[in-house]
Amino acid sequence: MRNLTMMTDLYELTMMNGYLRYGKDKNRACFDLFYRRRGDVTAYAVAAGLEQVIEYVQNLRFTQEDIEYLRSLAIFDDAFLSYLSDFRFTGEILAVPEGTIVFPDEPILRVIAPIMEAQLLETALLNIINHQTLIATKAARVVQSARGDKVLEFGLRRAQGPDAGIYGARASIIGGCQATSNVLTGQLFGVPVGGTHAHSWVMSFEDELTAFRAYADVFPDNCLLLVDTYDTLGSGVPNAITVFKELRARGKEPVGIRLDSGDLAFLSRQARVMLDDAGFPNAKIFASGDLDEEVIWDLKAQGAAIDVWGVGTRMITSMDNPALGGVYKLSAEEVDGKFVPRIKISENPAKITNPGVKLLYRFYDRRSGKALADLLALDEEDFSSGEPLEIFDPENTWKRMTLCDYRMRQLLVPVFENGELVYDSPALSEIAAYAKQEMETFWDEYKRLNRPHRYKVDLSQKLYDLKLQLLANRR
Repeated sequence: MRNLTMMTDLYELTMMNGYLRYGKDKNRACFDLFYRRRGDVTAYAVAAGLEQVIEYVQNLRFTQEDIEYLRSLAIFDDAFLSYLSDFRFTGEILAVPEGTIVFPDEPILRVIAPIMEAQLLETALLNIINHQTLIATKAARVVQSARGDKVLEFGLRRAQGPDAGIYGARASIIGGCQATSNVLTGQLFGVPVGGTHAHSWVMSFEDELTAFRAYADVFPDNCLLLVDTYDTLGSGVPNAITVFKELRARGKEPVGIRLDSGDLAFLSRQARVMLDDAGFPNAKIFASGDLDEEVIWDLKAQGAAIDVWGVGTRMITSMDNPALGGVYKLSAEEVDGKFVPRIKISENPAKITNPGVKLLYRFYDRRSGKALADLLALDEEDFSSGEPLEIFDPENTWKRMTLCDYRMRQLLVPVFENGELVYDSPALSEIAAYAKQEMETFWDEYKRLNRPHRYKVDLSQKLYDLKLQLLANRR
């Protein structure tokens, strides 16, 4: 596990120095990490990155080399640098489990710790959660568009660096992909890896048929042939069929073919007919080549005969929405031993924060099992009685509904208490299964790729009143 303590913005350290000088270092503070909506692509998000957050927090240590580098900047107090030599995280962290479906302005993670500790965590937590949640969400949209077909992650070579490739692939598995081409991700996290050959394999032989025969000779039990190097329907598919027949004569069955260019709808339909007529109805057709959820949705609408989708660049980079928009905001600060709510006010109403130490609840209909609404509330409130509960839209308060026959779940779970880890991270396969189950608890209208219906995320009456009070007393 790497020590990423110095992976922080300079202003986190300058603020910490200031807190120490003004005697605020022992004051505890509460910070919420959440994201703001940016169009339909983040109408919901699939939380990811908690496992790496845990590794980061457990390894928070300033080495002597780190301290000497900070000293060389000539901006920090000696007392502050001395403080850093014994720095450890001693606070608490609550978070939604990875794979949980979350919505804009809901806390994905909550930190309560001495303000200097809580402040230092900001940059790294945002870096980790923003990236992995973004890619998990993009993958979930791609998988949704495939409507039951398998989706594989093929984006390593286009990712923005090794970490983005490794952890982006991990996040894509949480989002619903069934395998990755990234061998290191497979090794680190125990997930399936997949892939076939490139055009260079075909080009390196004197002709296409020879290349296909050679590949089948090396991998007779996993023969998947890329058929678009020269002429997909004129030579690629016919040559693949020839090799498939030779494999069958040896008692082996082919996996199928891959299309990587051209009109995938037309080519896949024609290839399907050719494979079926040749006696290979079980041969799969794989497709790749600048795919994303919109392209896959359209191809399926056009009757493409594609069984498996390999998605790379547009998923691993979340090309149409390259940043989640996650933020980390102070919501309460300890003054004389008591938490005092804090609020950030902006000319942009969407940037006004929700104050206080809060918890997040999800309510489900007992009959259907579907999610009804989420409620953000102060942590002193109790909703465990099961009594009918009226909730309302915090922007349009006349929109109200009463929850009656419901099941409730608190989404934020303890991860660290008094600086000690109290959470067991599930295996990635378990997280992916949980994420799939989570998706199934939401009606389809909330998951539409375009213009989804807005899911209810409301504030409790006490939290709403507190927010109005702080806005009225703003200074």
